Amino acid sequence: MVSIHRKNGEQVIEKWDTVFNALSSEPRRQLIVSLLDAGPNQSVPLPESAIMPNVPPNPKELRQELYHVHLPMLADMEFITWESEPLVASCGPRFDEVAVVIEALHAEASRIPDSLVIGCQRLEEEQQDSVDV
Repeated sequence: MVSIHRKNGEQVIEKWDTVFNALSSEPRRQLIVSLLDAGPNQSVPLPESAIMPNVPPNPKELRQELYHVHLPMLADMEFITWESEPLVASCGPRFDEVAVVIEALHAEASRIPDSLVIGCQRLEEEQQDSVDV
């Protein structure tokens, strides 16, 4: 029984580490948010869907980073699927594991310190919406 709990615990730790690794880069976070906004079975265009509105990067550089780093990583984790022509992404079979973290943050935006909100348009909007309610 103890070995089963240990094995399950190790699996959970690995899954959480994978989720937080996936969310450790802004283009990946923005892509997850864009896919949440798009809804099930919808794809989103890239690189536009991976751009933080307040800090637009060089689209050519972002496209290269997406193609060579971010999209393969998220696909290997099964959070997304993607196609190169046209460059688009869709929810993968494990998308819910990463999406729930973003949804929880947005739901609790009013409790997030301003140092993590100011400058992030989406969290600012979520925070303002919770004040207006």
